[in-house]
Amino acid sequence: MHIGVDLGGTKTECIILDQKGKEIERLRKETPKNYYGTLETVCELVNFFEKKYKVECSVGIGTPGALSKETNCIKGGNSTWINDRPLKKDIELRLNRSIFFENDANCFALSESYDGAGIEHEIVFGVIIGTGVGGGLVINNKIINGFNNITGEWGHNQMTYGTNDKWNRHDCYCGKKGCIETYLSGPGLSKHYYDLHKKSLDAKTIQENANNGDDQALEFINEYLDYLARGLAQVINIIDPGAIILGGGVSNMKQIYGNINSKLKKYVFSDTVNTQILKNRFGDSSGVRGAASLGRK
Repeated sequence: MHIGVDLGGTKTECIILDQKGKEIERLRKETPKNYYGTLETVCELVNFFEKKYKVECSVGIGTPGALSKETNCIKGGNSTWINDRPLKKDIELRLNRSIFFENDANCFALSESYDGAGIEHEIVFGVIIGTGVGGGLVINNKIINGFNNITGEWGHNQMTYGTNDKWNRHDCYCGKKGCIETYLSGPGLSKHYYDLHKKSLDAKTIQENANNGDDQALEFINEYLDYLARGLAQVINIIDPGAIILGGGVSNMKQIYGNINSKLKKYVFSDTVNTQILKNRFGDSSGVRGAASLGRK
């Protein structure tokens, strides 16, 4: 059997699949915002399933950031307490075995390419828009990591300027200013809403207000979609995927799917934009399925 763990900034989810990839059970726990607490939570969840089902499983971990080839430590994770730490090695020492280890957005993209919303497409770009903004590239159901192990990190490109920009260019945790992540992530969305309207609302509330017809929230969401189109256009111009699959809490914004293509046409270097922008098939648990699938042969 196969265990997958999706290590998120707010929650850690664990799933166990049978040999055919069918889900048996899943659990969620709050993610401690410190390294050793996070390490303990991951191992506790794995041990729980193996003890319950009396079997040693393959283990795949999906985590923010990526493993540095030079140090074997996490780099670039928005869960900053795991950065510069040998998370893979420490988990392997505690579990006493080798594990599979991938960026969480890569796991999400693999899941959606393998049997999800992107199943009909050769080139799938998976996007997670939640606490941070990540991405993963899968071609013919194979994760593409790249030479520096950073393929898909579109969230740390700079957001291109627009003619009617109203939003400030905020500092990013990575040390740069004006990263795509600072515009499109849930916390980024909330911060820009406060800049404009001096109201502290989280992304979910802003979306709910827009769905209920609030004019201020609807105007704000329309502006957000323009920034989203600018960011996704950079991806399309470079890798030209058949489908971009959206995940994470912000992907539940229903206004995206009927409106994004018309906005993309302003920014994509093509007379037509046939890339499909799709909602994920497996919800916010798609990443954990992909992590478990790392061990499937």
